[in-house]
Amino acid sequence: MDDQACPRCKTTKYRNPSLKLMVNVCGHALCESCVDLLFLKGSGSCPDCNVPLRRSNFRVQLFEDPMVEKEIDIRKRVLKDYNKKEEDFATLREYNDYLEEIETIIYNLTNNIDVVGTNKRIEQYKKDNKELIMKNKAKIGREEIELEEILEIEKQMEELRRAEIARMEQEAKKQKIREKEALIDELMFAEGDAKDILNTFAQTVASNKQEEVLPPVPKITQFSTGVKFTTRGLEQTPMVTIEEGPLYRYEAPPVPDRCGPDPPSLHEIMTQGYLRHVKAETETEKAGGYSSQLPCLRALQDALAGLYHAS
Repeated sequence: MDDQACPRCKTTKYRNPSLKLMVNVCGHALCESCVDLLFLKGSGSCPDCNVPLRRSNFRVQLFEDPMVEKEIDIRKRVLKDYNKKEEDFATLREYNDYLEEIETIIYNLTNNIDVVGTNKRIEQYKKDNKELIMKNKAKIGREEIELEEILEIEKQMEELRRAEIARMEQEAKKQKIREKEALIDELMFAEGDAKDILNTFAQTVASNKQEEVLPPVPKITQFSTGVKFTTRGLEQTPMVTIEEGPLYRYEAPPVPDRCGPDPPSLHEIMTQGYLRHVKAETETEKAGGYSSQLPCLRALQDALAGLYHAS
C-alpha cells in the first residue's frame, strides 16, 4: 500500500501518510481529496474511463489491486439476482453449469468484455426468473433476520455472563475486605495467641472456598450460524475401559521355509568383519541412537531374502 499513488494528483503514501484511496464501481482509484474535488456536486465521471459515477458510491479501497474491489462490487450486484440454490435444479450438472454462467458474467463485466451483451443477458434472466428471484430474496431475508436474532441473543448472553463475572469479582473483593477487617479486630481485641488466630483464620478461609459452588454452565445446542446439533449420540456411547496389562504385545511375523543360509546375528556382524566396509557412525549419530550395525544387518537380510521361498 505504501507504493500506491493517486492516478490524478500523483500523491503517494510516502508524501502523505494519511492518504486514503477510494474506489467506485468502475474499479479506478482516486484519493479522497480528488473525489471531493471532482464530485463536489454529488455526481461526475471517472477521469480514466469517463463512466458516470456518484459520490455516495465511493468507498475506501481495501485491496492493493483496484480490480479486486471492482470484482467484489460486481459479484455482490450479480448474486442479488442470481440467487438460485442447488435444490432449485434437477441435477448437479445443471447447478454446476449455472455457477459457471455466473462466473462468466462476473469475468466479462470485470474485464469489460461484451458489457452490453452481458447486461442484456442479465436483464433477460431477471425477466424469465422474476418470481423465483423474489422468492429466494425473501427466503434469504428471513434467514438473515433469524441469524441476526441468534447473534443478538448470543450478544445479550455474553453481556449477562460478563456482568455476572464482574458481580462475583466485586463480591469476592468485598468478602476479602470483610475478612481482613474481622482478622484485624480479632487480633486487636482477642486475648489468645496471634499465631493460633492466624492459623484458625486461614483454615476458615480455606473451608469457605471449598464450600463455594460455581453456577452450572448452560449447554450449547447450536452454532452461531443457527445450525443445531445434539450430543445425544455421544451421551449414549459407552466409555471404553482399558484393562490392566501391556497395551501392545509384539509378535514376530511368521518366516516361510527357506533353503538358503540364515542371516548373521548382530554378534556375528560385530566379530566377523562385516563392518569393515560400512561407514562407522559419528558421535552425533551415536548420541541420537543410530548404529551402523542395524543397517548392515538389514542390508544382509535383504540380500538373502531372494533365497526364501514359500513351501
